[in-house]
Amino acid sequence: MKLIPAVLALVVLLPALLGGLSLAARTDGPGSGDPAVAPTPWHAGVSPSRDPKLDAMPGFRNPPPGYGEAPYWWWTGDSLDAERLTWQFDQLCQKGINGMQVNYAHEDSDGWNAPNGVTIAALPPLLASSAHAENAVFPQSATIPQTLAELWAGFPEFDKATPLEVEVLKAWEQDGVVCRLVRYHVGVFKGAPARVAAFYAFPKGATKLPALLQIHGGGQSASLDTVMTDAHRGYASLSINWGGNKLSFGRTKETYDGPQTDWGRLDATHPPQRNKVNHFAGALAPDDCTLDSVGSPRNSNWFLVLIAARRAITFLERQPEVDPARIGAYGHSMGGKLTTDLAGIDKRVKAAVPSCGGAGDILESQSDLPGCLKVKLPAMELACVSDNAYIPRITCPVLWLSPTNDFNAHIDNMAWNWRDLPDDRVRFSISPHLNHRHTAEHAITQYLWFEQHLKDSFKMPQIPRLVLDLKTPDGVPAVTVTPDDAMPVKRVDVYYSVDPHELTRFWRDAMAVKAGSEWKAACPVMSLDQPIFAFANVIYDTPEAYRSKTPGQDHSDVFAISSRVLSAASAPIRAAGVKATDRPERMIDDGSRGWHDWYRLNWDHPPLWYVATRKLKDLKWRGPDGARLVFEIQCAADNTLVVTFNCNAWGVFQPGKPAADYAVVKELKGAAGWQSVSVNLEELVATDPKNTARLANWQTVTELSISPSGQIVRDGQKVKVDGKAWQGPRGIRNLHWEGGE
Repeated sequence: MKLIPAVLALVVLLPALLGGLSLAARTDGPGSGDPAVAPTPWHAGVSPSRDPKLDAMPGFRNPPPGYGEAPYWWWTGDSLDAERLTWQFDQLCQKGINGMQVNYAHEDSDGWNAPNGVTIAALPPLLASSAHAENAVFPQSATIPQTLAELWAGFPEFDKATPLEVEVLKAWEQDGVVCRLVRYHVGVFKGAPARVAAFYAFPKGATKLPALLQIHGGGQSASLDTVMTDAHRGYASLSINWGGNKLSFGRTKETYDGPQTDWGRLDATHPPQRNKVNHFAGALAPDDCTLDSVGSPRNSNWFLVLIAARRAITFLERQPEVDPARIGAYGHSMGGKLTTDLAGIDKRVKAAVPSCGGAGDILESQSDLPGCLKVKLPAMELACVSDNAYIPRITCPVLWLSPTNDFNAHIDNMAWNWRDLPDDRVRFSISPHLNHRHTAEHAITQYLWFEQHLKDSFKMPQIPRLVLDLKTPDGVPAVTVTPDDAMPVKRVDVYYSVDPHELTRFWRDAMAVKAGSEWKAACPVMSLDQPIFAFANVIYDTPEAYRSKTPGQDHSDVFAISSRVLSAASAPIRAAGVKATDRPERMIDDGSRGWHDWYRLNWDHPPLWYVATRKLKDLKWRGPDGARLVFEIQCAADNTLVVTFNCNAWGVFQPGKPAADYAVVKELKGAAGWQSVSVNLEELVATDPKNTARLANWQTVTELSISPSGQIVRDGQKVKVDGKAWQGPRGIRNLHWEGGE
């Protein structure tokens, strides 16, 4: 179809646009708030000269009153409405441009003067007052969807028929990257349009690019830094602001205050900006901000944001610099769930990396499964909203990226719900000890995954094969790992735990030993009433081409691929003849493996570094009553050390009661060698001034942390402890219990 200019042109005069809305009356732009300084309209009593000898050049250099720059637009069907036009006219007015012309576009198939109407369909229709055409309304059936097929019926037709109406709200270039802040049309819901803002970036001058869609998490917003990183790596990238939160231009302090995500008569923002009901939390009952007037899966905000994500894929498909056959998606937290579900429902996604989201649900009726977060779900929610409905539909390569103790994506749930995805389609990268974040050797696998499946420039090793053997000659459970040796294997770490509570679980390192092409480890247990959980991380060298040191980009000299997570409940453990051979130990950490049993935060900030371990929760290292905790630490200059004990996290020991922190500040003197630190129960004080109870024993401790900085309570008031920049190495050794019973 060839487009030609329309004979009919809609001429818009800025001071009198949209039925009498005068820019001279507006107060939000220079030159537009005071009629005395408003631009002179181009029709202000000026008649064009008809003199054939007129020298027009001086007039172009210094236009006379009433003349100036006038943009000409060819209107090819994208929707126009008062809000969009008003904002764009404001921008033109502020630049001294006082008029514009919108030309309708025609098809030339029937010629210029065809009687049947050759103007391309537009929203609103030619000279009509309605804001949107009826075919932009999302399809709704008379019956309530009971399956995913019913829920998404009609979407391809809706997507094809509904213009994206892309607005470029801001455009610029930086560091060889074309950057745009855009807004696109999602659809019409309950008679009103919904639009989502997004950052879009791609390397300047590049063509046929693979593309990535980034979906932010709860309470977050679209990320310019993220799309910039993707663009520097050779991708076109779109980060959608589905949550409607304030946008900022990267790490600068500049924020954006123009047109934003607008869900119209619905509210799929997060946290909810208008609706008091959070329709991400499972409530499918109707209200003024839901799509249906009866209980329906279409009332779930997960469904609405997935529509926006699918429309974002359409946006990427239609960009001239994008190869539509190579589009991937990734997201963190709520964005991880959305990525999982998007990969399941939209086959245009060719590779996916959900982070900390998308584990699926385990039902209360599945009581035979050890661990897990078990819930009771209505049938409609299980069939149309839960990840369980989407995961079996995933056909693209997908990398599960999540830590062991994530609160949003429970690792036991994932292990069960993802068990049937075939090994050639899925990989796992699981950071030990962390919650809702990753270590560098795991985070980099996202980059490598897309390099393989969207660029064909890397090949990820296969999933390491893990066998959990309960029937052994000595009665001690054993793990055997067979890694893919297509790349040299640097190390294999086997982790196991006997704790059924996945959020506060400590993962023991079983100290795997290489035996030929396999790695073997014993996993002794203390009680036959405990379950067992196990997985392995295989560590490889990162190829030099992917060891970027660019600030803001994930980089690591090694990367880690994980096995599947296997488990066994108490009944099969007993049936296999397992023996309880493990015993409690007073030595918690001798320091020989550094911080291997801890997780580290803010490591690059000498005054704020923070390390923590859940090892004290494990029965093997639980503190005896009346004991004191002793350890040695290196500190080259005078400093403070805040020692904090987190107790009853997630209500694990006392259901229904909140977690509590108890802390003490230790004053350290600078020394060249190791110095001893001792902590007694009696010196610990709750960090909440309202909590005046003392910590009676060590039995409810779920986590131990140390840092130069922190928070304590002194004389009934919260006090912030600001440590100094740490001097010298940061090491710990001989962490153990002394005294007590």
